Amino acid sequence: MRGHLHLTTQICTAYRMDNRCQCSANSDRLSNPILYNILSQMDNSKPSQNNFNYNSVPHRCNCELRRTVCLKRPAEICKEASAVLVKTIHFMKNLPAFNQLPPNDQLSLLKSCWAPLFILGLAQEHVDFEVMDTPGDSMLKKILLNRQESPEMEREQPTMAGVSKLKSCLRKFWSLDLSPKEYAYLKGTTIFNPDVRDLKAALFVEGLQQEAQQALSEVVQLINPRDQERFARILLTASMLQSITPSLISELFFRPVIGQADLLELLVDMLFCR
Repeated sequence: MRGHLHLTTQICTAYRMDNRCQCSANSDRLSNPILYNILSQMDNSKPSQNNFNYNSVPHRCNCELRRTVCLKRPAEICKEASAVLVKTIHFMKNLPAFNQLPPNDQLSLLKSCWAPLFILGLAQEHVDFEVMDTPGDSMLKKILLNRQESPEMEREQPTMAGVSKLKSCLRKFWSLDLSPKEYAYLKGTTIFNPDVRDLKAALFVEGLQQEAQQALSEVVQLINPRDQERFARILLTASMLQSITPSLISELFFRPVIGQADLLELLVDMLFCR
């Protein structure tokens, strides 16, 4: 698969995202100058150790890069996403070649591939979703609560930019209209990634990836013999999977369900529970 991935990177134009936020850092102050002036006077007149740090209040950024979002229909979409995740883990568990690997290699591959596999599952099951801006606490509420840090504030929240990248990837897979066999072999090439660090059976994994890729190529030719570029398009689209972070997936689809639990720990339990 390495050779084919190298080929696809030659025809793929890399793009760079400008990471600079274009919104003004003073947007909250400008949007509510009366409240800001009152609070500024309070801060100047009563300096104390427990005073609220006004400069630490995050402004409501309107650019895609930092706009935090959540699902519009969390109950429905989280249920569909959970079903896809269960199918994803079952797919891995039902692969005899995967079960032959050392447990530590299985764990390493799980950490590396669960998110890309889940996205392929979303595409195969045609799970579509919409998002909205995350409701934010008012500045006054944060002040009254002394802005105590919460686990939600420490975790990386889903952004509109990340969701747009995910939806773009899904649309590309839907446009390819892959067959179940194409999805299955593509999942195989994704699971057996010899580039994952510290694999004890890296050569065996590489051989499995090559077998899965060869099987994918053959089924593509069988289903679409006249489309000579389809195989390359599939690999090119699959390369987008690595650009979508696992944190985006876990926070967007599963945080409303699992609360403070660690999703990866739950996946490990699911995988090794015989």
